Amino acid sequence: MTSSAKPTDAADQALDAALRGLHREVLAEPLPAGLRESAQRLARLQQQTASTRHWGGMAAGVLLAFSVGWLSHGQLGGRLDNSAAAQTAKVEREFVRQAGFAYAAYMPEKRHPVEVAAPEQEHLVQWLSKRLGRPLKIPQLDAQGFELVGGRLLPGEGGARAQFMFQNSQAQRITLYLGAMAPAAANADNQSTQFRFEPDGPVPSFYWVEQGFGYALSGPVSKATLMALADAVYSQIH
Repeated sequence: MTSSAKPTDAADQALDAALRGLHREVLAEPLPAGLRESAQRLARLQQQTASTRHWGGMAAGVLLAFSVGWLSHGQLGGRLDNSAAAQTAKVEREFVRQAGFAYAAYMPEKRHPVEVAAPEQEHLVQWLSKRLGRPLKIPQLDAQGFELVGGRLLPGEGGARAQFMFQNSQAQRITLYLGAMAPAAANADNQSTQFRFEPDGPVPSFYWVEQGFGYALSGPVSKATLMALADAVYSQIH
């Protein structure tokens, strides 16, 4: 088999050489301009396609990451904001609820409605200011028909609380309940103070939060009267 392969290889080589010699001029000719331009355009197109796929893939990845991040931020941020607002509202509702209970507990008292009576107002202010860690003022509501009965110290969720009691000529009593708020409500405090009306509970109340302190004015009077009293209190304690 080895002796028969050599003549075949020699014959093939001879045929190849003959064909090359026959078409030598054609092989030496330069590539036609049109064919060369077509080949160049094809090469550029292939390169652009590969580049587009590369950068397109990167852009798509970046866009997807950005979109996911933005949506996650928006959804999570919204949930956090809503959660903080809900927590603040909960703390404020608990504050005004405690104010209503304090009113209900001491309003009926005939002999001991307060710990320190109005004649000792200076001592009352100093004592409660020290216990609450903040200078306090007792508003004067005589123009609205209510005189100071006195005040007392009370416990609260955010610390010590103070209660000032007032009474009119018809023996109607109102109380001003105040004290430090829990961090959730204190941190949410903003520049514009908002009065809120709470009709439920033991007694109607107007309440507001300012500079980390909560205030609740409570009493069995009309909403308009209670609002006017709350406005008078607010204007005097600043």
